[in-house]
Amino acid sequence: MDLNRYIDYTNLKPTATMKDIGNLCNEAIKNNLFAVCVSPYYVALAKEILKESSVLVCTVIGFPLGFSTTRTKAFEAIEAIENGADEIDMVINIEALKNKEYDYIKEEIEEIRDSIDGKTLKVIIETCYLSSEEIKKMVEICNETFVNFIKTSTGFGTRGVSLEDIDTINKYKNEVLEIKASGGIKELDFALALIDKGVTRIGTSDISKLGGKNETI
Repeated sequence: MDLNRYIDYTNLKPTATMKDIGNLCNEAIKNNLFAVCVSPYYVALAKEILKESSVLVCTVIGFPLGFSTTRTKAFEAIEAIENGADEIDMVINIEALKNKEYDYIKEEIEEIRDSIDGKTLKVIIETCYLSSEEIKKMVEICNETFVNFIKTSTGFGTRGVSLEDIDTINKYKNEVLEIKASGGIKELDFALALIDKGVTRIGTSDISKLGGKNETI
């Protein structure tokens, strides 16, 4: 297994410097990772560093709390694409979900999807704050809106991804919706267990322990 090609190598620390992002990008190039995930502020820098490589640039929208308005998120996403982002990870409005405003959430996702010119869209649902029923509802909305990925976590919540989260998502997702697992993924065995359950992208800020005998990191 080429584990490297599952990884979105992430630095979303509020204290991240240009040097930190440079190191992130160069390590991603060295290890042939799939993408780096950086704040909107660093999209243009990452794109410049990675321009001669196959590593993609991912950024986050409405991050990490998700309660920006739809119009704000759409503007943020459009600007990120203009600055060179290849993929967008957007946080849902968790408040709206708790209020059962499902049409609001669906329309917000559709607006951002339609504004990013066919780029990959991952919808972050922040499973640590959701009941199983709310996770089910978000999977159904992601199925209906034809986004590329449902993503479990921001890494800033009360916990990261669990295997139980993935089981719940798998129970309700359609065959084309992919899963990005993130939050607390630092050990090889956990990463492989997630992939064994069908996860096709891993968001992590630490790849130091992900190498193994049959892996390429």
